[in-house]
Amino acid sequence: MVWMLKRKMFVPILLSGILLLSACSDSDNASGNSDSKSGKTEIKITWRGLGEQDNIKRYLEGFEADFESENEDIDIVLSPITASEGDYFSKVALTMQSAETAPDIVSEDTFMLSADANAGYLKPLDEYVESWDEWDNFIENIKSGTTGDDGTVYGIPTTTDSRGIWFNKEVFEAAGLPSDWEPKSWEDVYAAAETIKEENADVVPFAMNVAKANGEAVSMQTFEMLLYGTGETLYDGENGKWNVNGQGITDSLVFVDEIMNKRDLGPSLSIALNANYSSVMTQDLLPTGGVGMVLDGNWNIAHYTEGGAHPLEDIEATLGFVPFPTKDGQSPGFITMSGGWGWSIPEKSKNHDVAWKVIQAMSTEDLQTKRALTGGTLAVRNDSAESSDYLERPLIEQATKALENANFRPKNDLYPNVSIEIQNAVEAVASGTMSPEEAAANYKSKVTDIVGEENVY
Repeated sequence: MVWMLKRKMFVPILLSGILLLSACSDSDNASGNSDSKSGKTEIKITWRGLGEQDNIKRYLEGFEADFESENEDIDIVLSPITASEGDYFSKVALTMQSAETAPDIVSEDTFMLSADANAGYLKPLDEYVESWDEWDNFIENIKSGTTGDDGTVYGIPTTTDSRGIWFNKEVFEAAGLPSDWEPKSWEDVYAAAETIKEENADVVPFAMNVAKANGEAVSMQTFEMLLYGTGETLYDGENGKWNVNGQGITDSLVFVDEIMNKRDLGPSLSIALNANYSSVMTQDLLPTGGVGMVLDGNWNIAHYTEGGAHPLEDIEATLGFVPFPTKDGQSPGFITMSGGWGWSIPEKSKNHDVAWKVIQAMSTEDLQTKRALTGGTLAVRNDSAESSDYLERPLIEQATKALENANFRPKNDLYPNVSIEIQNAVEAVASGTMSPEEAAANYKSKVTDIVGEENVY
């Protein structure tokens, strides 16, 4: 993580490297690396691997077989980086610094894309998309996630998502709570969790990401869901200033404190601070009734479908998914943070044109629909979103509804550094080492140091 704070120091060196690279045309590097034995062009695809329950790997293995059967001169090489979310960003950035290690196609989280582009790691794709008739089929506001703060396209969207509260209907029924529960405020969430706790002490009432080990999930799925529900934002893009003084920052940390400490409604710290927290909660406990509610993303639906980690015979009879309410029920009533991933081409790949050909093949209507179904994510193409297979997916209506009030993370190079301080603040409160007020004050100090006193409000 320290390395990430120093990322901008590498920019001058990288820019000189990019100027040298630009002397070579894409037609030159299109021939790229070939397997000397087969004569095929190897295209290495890298993403964050998730081990045995890796839905992206399942999707890519199917794509690989079909694509290679139609393109005998290209060899797809699947090269996942199995790591925590934070470690993935660091490791994949390191690979992109050298032509010897750079993949040909890389999965970029939209929150890291601007920083990686500004560091010189990603090839601009404007020349490709301008002559690509499929580009108009992508949802406009989703395209913004793979567009840098300079207005240049650096990736092709592959997934988007929404966040809300997953709940187990059987746990709710046992506690006398309605199966069509829809909270209108944070107090409603507290009340439901306390009711579950009174009914069954063995069930975790409410769970959310609080451990630094889980990286961006803490920042986006917990803190920012709470902060934006107070009516405040993290960053004022119009003025280029960061919020460090808002009452919403403290209020958000108070929610964490109430759940984890004051009301004792969360999981034990041995689970909450574990890097495997997410799989334990969403794959093991939620579908079996070991937890009542989990604040998390819509993509978890993939765990409960055929081929997933914990398939359920009737998903909607067992689980519900509802938008997360604003703090006091104020307009707009509920909010979500939305993000997603895209396929990018590293600048130091030796196979730009061939990599683009592969990305095009992965980005058709059929393949994008399949990606959404396999991963449990939301569609990024208008035509995919209208597919009957997609519309028949369980809980799709609720997940899509949450997008109505979607917020997005700041497009600012310093956001990854600020995000680390968010994670530090949340874990400090969850573990009881700082009060919400102390953590908010420390957050203010740290973020001010990162962005400069003239860039805070």
